[in-house]
Amino acid sequence: MDDSFDLVVLGTGSGGSAPASKCRAAGWQVAVVDDQPYGGTCALRGCDPKKVLVGAADLVAWHTRMREHGVAGEATIEWPALMRFKRTFTDPVPADRETALKKAGIETLHGEARFVAADRLIVGDRDLTAKHIVIAIGSRPRPLGIPGEDLVSTSTQFLELDVLPPRIAFVGAGYISLEFAHIARQAGAEVVVLGRGAPLPRFDAALVGRLLAHSRDMGIDVRLNSPVTGVERVGGSGALRVHAGEEPTTDTIETDLVVHGAGRAPNTAGLRADVGSVRIDRHGAVEVNEFLQSTTNPRVYAAGDVVLPPGSIPLTPVAAHEGAVVASNLLHGNAKRPDYSGIPSVVFTLPPLAGVGLTEKAARDKGLRVRTETGDTTGWYSNRRVREPVGMFKTIVDADSDRVLGAHLLGAQVEESINLFALAVRFGIAAKELRQMIYAYPTSGSDIPYML
Repeated sequence: MDDSFDLVVLGTGSGGSAPASKCRAAGWQVAVVDDQPYGGTCALRGCDPKKVLVGAADLVAWHTRMREHGVAGEATIEWPALMRFKRTFTDPVPADRETALKKAGIETLHGEARFVAADRLIVGDRDLTAKHIVIAIGSRPRPLGIPGEDLVSTSTQFLELDVLPPRIAFVGAGYISLEFAHIARQAGAEVVVLGRGAPLPRFDAALVGRLLAHSRDMGIDVRLNSPVTGVERVGGSGALRVHAGEEPTTDTIETDLVVHGAGRAPNTAGLRADVGSVRIDRHGAVEVNEFLQSTTNPRVYAAGDVVLPPGSIPLTPVAAHEGAVVASNLLHGNAKRPDYSGIPSVVFTLPPLAGVGLTEKAARDKGLRVRTETGDTTGWYSNRRVREPVGMFKTIVDADSDRVLGAHLLGAQVEESINLFALAVRFGIAAKELRQMIYAYPTSGSDIPYML
């Protein structure tokens, strides 16, 4: 078997898809390698399965709010059935993805890839030589470095639970912990979130504070400045004891499950990147230039959560964008750079928190002269009609050019309306033009002129 390729792509998620498919379509000999089931984090262990669970939790929350307001009866989450439904989305993905790759003429390999030279990789008993290599192997849970870390479950394991435990503790107060905490609480679990420092720094602090207050109103025990320092088993009961906080204020929490939601790190530990002359930075990311090419091995490019270029956010659409940039540069030479302007981000809590562009603080720190609008939207029709008890916005506009610099939204369907603000930020649309738009009504988008 010929083990020489024009391109070897490590990873079968969003970052590696475009380089593999586009280079193969151009006639290159291409192989892909993955030590996980084919499909990547988003489709199998992240965005897609999570949103299935969020959808059920949102439905139950909406039903509960509407009782005695036109809706009768009870709605509850049946966790095993919900998991079976989730698997109708995730289970077919690996086989379907591998079949599509093979049909395109791409060789598929399973296992962990390790460099043995600048142009060679070992995968199992295969020794691959490559003219070009794309590293798109994503991220992994950041090591916690605490006693009992082996007792802590990952977000992947949470998404595979056949039975939801009655008590759950989440380590960290970021996206993963807050999203899963809202799902678990809506499903009837007792939930505690143990954070360190200010959570969700990409979003306006006032909106984050409102979301945390709402989370507590839901019955979620959110404890900030309470870092987890250890986990241990409680006798033979199967329960766990979590130690958190810092002297002199420490907490002990007994729970049935502890879930890691304290951040992720680039998944480069087993790559032996130094042997491949690929420099890894202090965060574990592949060090790349403006074209997403390795600064030390020009045959290597990287995309997705395994790189951390300035302005990037570790999100699936960003990985796909970077993969398309890498594909273009492989095929046509280094000419294309990633554009990280106007990337929207959403925390899929109940309700969601969405943001794009700068916060007010970041804009003022840049020395920009800005005008802002802030308001409570709980009385607006978009929230009232679904009896959503929490809603808020802040918009940031350049006072000189009238360009939209940022928007931060909390409330019903903001995960959709944030895309219109993202369009404005990315393409320099003025606030005046957004106000003059004629929107479909009543929609979440039709709220936008009143936020400006």
